[in-house]
This record gives sequence, C-alpha cells and structure tokens, in this order.
Amino acid sequence: MNSTMQRLHAIVYGRVQGVNFRYYTVGKANELGLTGWVRNKWDGTVEVVAEGPSQALQEFYRWLFRGSPSARVDDVKAEWSEATGEFHDFRVRGTA
Repeated sequence: MNSTMQRLHAIVYGRVQGVNFRYYTVGKANELGLTGWVRNKWDGTVEVVAEGPSQALQEFYRWLFRGSPSARVDDVKAEWSEATGEFHDFRVRGTA
C-alpha cells in the first residue's frame, strides 16, 4: 500500500454546477481524509485541489468522474504533484 502524500489539481467538465457537486465533493474528501478545496469557475467547470495519501487521492480522482447524483461529468483533467501540506481541512472556495 502506497501512503506517499500527493497533491491532485483537477478541472471537472460537464454539467457540474448547480447540481450539488461541490457539496458532495467536500463530503467525499472528508470521508477519505483529504485536505484542500473545491470551487466553481466562471467557465462552468469545477476546480479541485486535494492533498492526502496517494491511494485515497486515486479513489477521489475516480470518484470525480461520477460526482454528485445529478451531475454529468464529461471529463476530468488532472495534474499530480507532491503535497505541500498547506491545508488543514477540505472546504468550498469562492468562484474563480
């Protein structure tokens, strides 16, 4: 089991705003013990930055392709890097 701390920066495309996507994302991140944030972007996408153990982040990444029950996820673009440890919890951020 790989417990290396990593960072995931993802942009989620599809019908992901106005469908409780951010609320469910916070719940899933908390369930997995991740830290970071989620926010809507002006272009209709959702941006996510999450840090935690690589195995939990992989599960979270797979979950982003499903999202909330009302969402329709068309694609998830992801960048992976080392965790910075800058976050203490996982929360919703203001629109970018």
